[in-house]
Parts: sequence; C-alpha cells; structure tokens
Amino acid sequence: MTTQDKNVERASKLDTATLSDALDKLGIVGQCHKIKARSTEFRTAGRAFTIKYGPASNPPGTVGDFIDDVPAGSMIVLDNNGREDATVWGDIMTEIAHRRGIAGTVINGVCRDVALCLKLGYPVFSRDHWMRTGKDRVQVEATNVPVNIGEARVQPGDILRGDADGVIVIPKEHEDAVLDAAETIHRAEEAIREACRGGMRLDEARKQFKYHQLQTREQ
Repeated sequence: MTTQDKNVERASKLDTATLSDALDKLGIVGQCHKIKARSTEFRTAGRAFTIKYGPASNPPGTVGDFIDDVPAGSMIVLDNNGREDATVWGDIMTEIAHRRGIAGTVINGVCRDVALCLKLGYPVFSRDHWMRTGKDRVQVEATNVPVNIGEARVQPGDILRGDADGVIVIPKEHEDAVLDAAETIHRAEEAIREACRGGMRLDEARKQFKYHQLQTREQ
C-alpha cells in the first residue's frame, strides 16, 4: 500500500463486512464468494494487478512469469476459473512477492505451499489449497484484463480489501461512493456499541442510529 493512495488507505481501515454492507446499499456486487484467507490474521488492501488463466496449450505456456512486473503495494488477482485441481501460486511466488512489497494475492482457484505464506505473513486468499501444480495444466492467457473472482468482476486498478471474512472488490468508478457509505456505516455501528456500553438497550440504540436503514439499498 502506498501512502499516496488515500482510497486504499481508507479501505484498509474498514472491515470487509462493513464494505459489503456499503456495496449492498449501493447495489454493487463486489463480494468474492467462497474466496477465503489462508489465515484469519491476514488483513490487506491494494489495487488489482490481474492475470487471466486458461487450459494449457500444446506446447504449454507459462503459469506465472509476471511477478517482476507487479508494482509494490498491488494486489495480485489470479482468475483460474475456480479450478481446484491445479494450483497457480506457490512458495517461490510467495517469497518474491513478499520481498517486493506486494500487498497480497487473491485467487479464483487454489494455491499451494501454504506454510510459507503463513511463516512470512504474506496474505493469500483463495478457494482452497492443494499441492498439485498447474504447470502443463494451465497457462497465462492475458495480463491486466477484467477477470472474475468468486462471482465478482475485477478490473485492473480496482481496490481489493481482504481480511478474515474474505475479499471485497471496490470498482474504481464507484470507490468514493462505496468508501463514503462504508465510513458512515462504521461510524453508526461504533455509536451503537458506545451507547450500549453506556447502558442503552440495543433496540433503542439501533433505532436512534438508524441501524436497520444502514444497508438498505438506495433508490
């Protein structure tokens, strides 16, 4: 994450649950279904650097020689069409990405060598993990093109936020509106917690701070 990117910084301070509620309020699909953190300790945010995969040709193409072109602070977003029989991320990629200051990796598919990402604290989010290589099974089709991650569309430069609850994508053209809405929701929920700590009933606090309207879709 770069200090100059204020919206990435704003997103990094908000939980995915709060961002999900903001997306619902605005009618935007950005929740990456079934994409999970390999560790509940992983929290990260950055702008998408996308890779689209397809089945390997004959002779097969490369699985992942793009790593040196990814800017520091980016989120690497790998769309392997949800495949769970062949990995597209492993320990070499984790080590290099960690060393280069990349924010994390999100995979519509599976990774392997989970022990190293846990050891280094490098955030990886995927459908699952399994050991079988993608070499000679899948190949890179395109770089920095629109991809699909858990039923959510991701375009290069979109903000991704990941934490223990999963991954959210915030479309670039809507990021100010989404972040404004999420910050409003966050402030209201903090006010409800504080009121309850002071002795107010939960139903009264929710009514006072309009909790039940926070996620209602705007007309």
